[in-house]
Amino acid sequence: MAQRIESVTLRKMKWEATGRRQEAGFYPTAYDGGVTPQTGYVLEIRTDAGITGEYTWTTGINGHAADHIASVASWLVGQDAFERERIWNDLRRVWRKYDQLGLGPLDCALWDIAGKTYGAPLWELLGGYRKRLPAYASTLFGDDAGTGPLGTPAKYAEFARHCVSLGYRAIKLHGWNDGDIRREIELVHAVRDAVGPDIALMLDPSGAYRTFGDILTVGRALDEAGFYWFEDPGMEGGTSAFAYRRLREQLKTPFLQGEHIRGLQPHVDNVLAGGTDFMRADAGLDGGVTGVLKIAHAAEALGIDVELHATSPVHRHLMASLRNSNFYELGLVAPSLALVTPPFFADYADRLDEVDADGTVGVPTGPGLGTPLDRDWIAAHEVDVLTID
Repeated sequence: MAQRIESVTLRKMKWEATGRRQEAGFYPTAYDGGVTPQTGYVLEIRTDAGITGEYTWTTGINGHAADHIASVASWLVGQDAFERERIWNDLRRVWRKYDQLGLGPLDCALWDIAGKTYGAPLWELLGGYRKRLPAYASTLFGDDAGTGPLGTPAKYAEFARHCVSLGYRAIKLHGWNDGDIRREIELVHAVRDAVGPDIALMLDPSGAYRTFGDILTVGRALDEAGFYWFEDPGMEGGTSAFAYRRLREQLKTPFLQGEHIRGLQPHVDNVLAGGTDFMRADAGLDGGVTGVLKIAHAAEALGIDVELHATSPVHRHLMASLRNSNFYELGLVAPSLALVTPPFFADYADRLDEVDADGTVGVPTGPGLGTPLDRDWIAAHEVDVLTID
C-alpha cells in the first residue's frame, strides 16, 4: 500500500487576534480589546493516491519549523508516506546539529495521511483508550499594570472560580514573568482559597524565577496550598537535573519538566537523573506523533505520567490513546480570551467554555486528524506559499 509523496506545500498566513495584545517582553497579556499580530503555517503533503496530509501551527516558540521543512522538501518528494519511522529517523540524523523542530509538523501530516487512507481517526489508529479527556484551564500571563482581567491575585481568583463554575476540576496558573516571588506566593494562596481543596492546581512560572532559593521558597508555598505540580520554574528551562533532584528532596509538590528538553533520549535522561516527576511532551516540539509516543511509552515503562503541552487536535488524539496522562491543557485562556485555537479550522476550536460538567473535552472523530481546514479563511490570509513537487 505504498503511497509516494508527490508534493510538499507550505502556506504562510498573517492575521490579528483580538482580546489580547503584546506588551513589553515576549509573552502576550490579557488586556480587554487588545490586538496581537499572529503568524501561522499550513503544511500539506500530497501523495500519488490523491490523499493530502495536513498540519497547522503558529510561530510562537516553533517558528523555525517552516525553514527546516523547506530545506528537506525536495528529498521528501518520492518517499513512501507510510514509512514514518524511517523518515523520522533519517531526518533526526540530518538535523542532528539543529533543533529538529521541522520533524513535528512533518510527522503529524504523515499520520494524517495514514488516518485518511484507512478512514479512521488518529486516536483509533493509535489504539484508543478513552473518548473524553479531563482538561485544565491554563491561564494567560498576568498584567503588570494591574488593570487587566488578570492584573492581581484577586482577579486570578475570580477567574478561577469562573472556570470551576464551567466544570473544570483543574486549573494551571501562569504568573507575571517578572520573578516577583512575593506576588507569586500571594497568587498561589488566593486561588487555593477561592476554589477550595478539591480542585487540582498547578503553577507554571515559565522559567521566570532567577535563583534556586526563589524556586524553593515558592515551592514551599505550593506545598502548603496542596498544588498538583510545579512546572518549569527556573531560568535554565528545567534542563538541570541536579538542581531539581535537590529541590525534589526538599519539596512535596511534584515537578513537571521537559517542555524545553527536545526528544526521547534527553527526556529519559532527565527522568533517570532525578530531574522531574512528570514528563512533558509536545508533538510540535518533540518529533510529532511518533516522537510523543516514544516519550509516553518510555514514561509508562518507568511508571510515571506524561502530560501534553498546549492545545492541539493532535494532542487530543494522542491523549485519547494514552493511559498515563492526566489532563488536556486548554490554554492560554483569560476573561478576555476564551477562544484559544487559531482560525485555521472549519469546525474545530479549543474554547474555554467547551468542557462538560465533569470538566472533560471530546476528541475529533473524522479520519486522520479529523479537523478539515477553513480554506476560505486560509486563502484570505495567505501571504506566501512554497510548493515542491
